[in-house]
Amino acid sequence: MTTELAAVSCRGVSAARGGVEVLHRVDLDVVAGSWVSLVGPNGSGKTTLLHVLAGLVPSTGALHVGGIAPGRASRRDMARAVALMPQRPVVPEGVTVKELIHLGRTPHIPRFGSETPHDVEVVDRIVERLELGSFAPRLASELSGGELQRVVLARALAQQPRVLLLDEPTSALDIGHQQQVLELVDSMRAESDLTVIAAMHDLTSASQYGERLVLLAGGRVVADGAPTDVLTTERVAAVYGARVEILDRPSGRAVLPLRGASEAS
Repeated sequence: MTTELAAVSCRGVSAARGGVEVLHRVDLDVVAGSWVSLVGPNGSGKTTLLHVLAGLVPSTGALHVGGIAPGRASRRDMARAVALMPQRPVVPEGVTVKELIHLGRTPHIPRFGSETPHDVEVVDRIVERLELGSFAPRLASELSGGELQRVVLARALAQQPRVLLLDEPTSALDIGHQQQVLELVDSMRAESDLTVIAAMHDLTSASQYGERLVLLAGGRVVADGAPTDVLTTERVAAVYGARVEILDRPSGRAVLPLRGASEAS
């Protein structure tokens, strides 16, 4: 696949944290408008890969995201093309929910400029779709983990990026809000040709929403393909050290843990 046909193109991408290489020669192409789920055990490199794609962690190799090379682009240009919903967001003190979401429009506002009616309309539409209207005047720092997760997603969507990076987007949400958030992201992907790359622990959700799974282990890609090809009982046992039953449902594969000793024990 050529770079022009891909929203994301990685060739031999490696990255280090604290002087230790944690991502090893990753090759990855992601078609514009698709949803790719990154899966793998803790410490496998999922978050590091997202941070590399967002331009937050330096890397070696060839990398283009949303038509931009992160190592050579300005922060403003990167923020217009790529939005990251982090797993542990940092929220400024004294900022309301509405103000935090409006920060997502910053890359689109000229230096020394101000918000336009279009900027306000974009934020209002996202607030409505995520059912955050009642939270708007509250301080973001006073929200629960699940409430804040939805607000941070709203800020990312307000950027109107070409590529949306999600790091465990539903980890703090109850099952109803998990479904709401994932369905919303998927509908916006379909409406606007948004490319979604989501690191997900829940293999069932990863399979049901991701058209493609990329399985990482030890900072390397060990499987890449359709959920039915990547998720097998043997591979889950080998990579996760877990015993599971895998069921094929109309919405995708369901991965069910089995009670008892793990394969690794």
